[in-house]
Amino acid sequence: MRYGRAPETLRGLNFALGQGSFHFVTGPSGAGKSSLLKLMYLAARPSRGVVHLFGQDVATVAAHDRPFLRRRIGVVFQEFRLLDHLSAFDNVALPLRIAGRKPDTYRHDVAELLAWVGLKERMHAMPPTLAGGEKQRLAIARAVVNRPDILLADEPTGNVDHDMGLRILRLFVELNRMGTTVLIATHDQDMVARSGMPVLHLERGRLVRS
Repeated sequence: MRYGRAPETLRGLNFALGQGSFHFVTGPSGAGKSSLLKLMYLAARPSRGVVHLFGQDVATVAAHDRPFLRRRIGVVFQEFRLLDHLSAFDNVALPLRIAGRKPDTYRHDVAELLAWVGLKERMHAMPPTLAGGEKQRLAIARAVVNRPDILLADEPTGNVDHDMGLRILRLFVELNRMGTTVLIATHDQDMVARSGMPVLHLERGRLVRS
């Protein structure tokens, strides 16, 4: 993968994540972790090579089918990407609304998930009024509310304290136990060590250890 005419950000990567697996992606800043996630949640296409998701080559998926693929992928963005004009509750409920579910069928689930990430008292707050750690937890809740087939998280504990980081890790592990494939890009070596999960280590755009 490359941006414009710059040298390749990712090159020579060849790996497969089994259904229901749990992996971390580690490496120094600039190693290509975020770029790898972009390829996997269909925000970018490889300059060369092939990316397969759910048994399909994503380069050949028709444009009108790509939104349906994306709905099977939960993403926790490093910069949150919350909608400031929606409350915390409505930000989390948005993927369910897009999927066509009626409010009566998800109201309890959304409230329960917000309580689990410590935002029960903030569910009606607007994102601009939330602290950085609160926004991070809200972004995580939105990404997992519809129990995606794949969860991709970019530095999900970067703005939370140690205890909340462990709580978030437990949430990811529980989702994985229910069948969600999880891939987390992180610098948090403590979280990686506590989890005991496999690690893909990138350096200068290459997969050097797994």
